[in-house]
Amino acid sequence: MVLLKGKKREFFVKVSEDELHTDLGILQLKELREKRFGDIITTHLGHDFVIQKPKTPDFFRHCKRVGAPMVPKDIGIIIAYTGISKEDEVLDAGTGSGILAIYLGSIASKVITYEKNAEFVKIARKNIEAAGLRNVEVRHGDIISEIVRLDEKFDIVTLDMMDAAQVIPYVKNVLKPGGFLVTYSPFFEQTKDIRAAMGKEFSEVRTLECMEREIKFVRGRTRPSTRVVHTGFITIARL
Repeated sequence: MVLLKGKKREFFVKVSEDELHTDLGILQLKELREKRFGDIITTHLGHDFVIQKPKTPDFFRHCKRVGAPMVPKDIGIIIAYTGISKEDEVLDAGTGSGILAIYLGSIASKVITYEKNAEFVKIARKNIEAAGLRNVEVRHGDIISEIVRLDEKFDIVTLDMMDAAQVIPYVKNVLKPGGFLVTYSPFFEQTKDIRAAMGKEFSEVRTLECMEREIKFVRGRTRPSTRVVHTGFITIARL
């Protein structure tokens, strides 16, 4: 996969023998085989695009999505507060489109992610394959029933699912000492259930909401963006 960056448009494409038909002209994707990142590829109408290596934010913008994937501002909180590193192994549940798994997989040594929706599994696997990550495994299954069968141990467990509270009592069996549990929930009620389920097994428990406001620069009318800033509540706890 490569990112083609133009002055006003960008395209996320796979190197192949195909043609990409756009409103700015046709791109011969086979030409990408002979080019390097930073080179220029030009449409038949003369519009230039810079060839760039995709990064995780590019996959967030361009990957096929299902449901409501976690957004970068919340993912950043998870990465920062767990201190995830290249030595860590992660258990993730509620894969969805695989966006969080892609971010985590770009840092951790291994990510195993569970998704109970078969169609979501197919989409996530394609997105993760497009990201070139061989250290991320998507398993089809419901973590509520599967977690009691796991004999693996993890440094971090992330739960992005409505029934996270049902999983929490079993997390201590798969989490390494000093490991982190992270949950993501859009509603207060769900978050309260999560905190209650943690009981006294976990320490350093905190629930955060990350508010982000983009500033729009318009001549004479510079102001914060009016888009909705709330996405969800992140609860982080340590065993």
